[in-house]
Amino acid sequence: MATYSKILLSGSTDGQGISITGIAPTLGNTLHTAVTGAAASLDEVWLYAYNTVTSPRELTILWGVSDAGSRFTYTVTAAQPAGLYLISPGLPIRNAKVIKASVTTGAAGNISIFGWVNRLVS
Repeated sequence: MATYSKILLSGSTDGQGISITGIAPTLGNTLHTAVTGAAASLDEVWLYAYNTVTSPRELTILWGVSDAGSRFTYTVTAAQPAGLYLISPGLPIRNAKVIKASVTTGAAGNISIFGWVNRLVS
């Protein structure tokens, strides 16, 4: 029988935001490492970004691998009044793949990522 649970991002401490300090995609901060196994288990990942400064910042997400097809780039608008910016609306991942985030040079520490994982394990 499958089990379903809501868990914190593995890169977060107690659900706190993850400050993005990496300035190159392959050196980005780890947001989450997916459930192990390629069978019926999977993680549904919800991510939100918050820009702590008053000018837009560019955020890059590596989804499991570093190739261009799994790299997403977003412009995260200024902190006020935008609030949280949806980055991942429940995208699935599994097989211990790692999700990382980085920012452009000069923007390190200006974006925080919040989120959770809906994990299905069979």
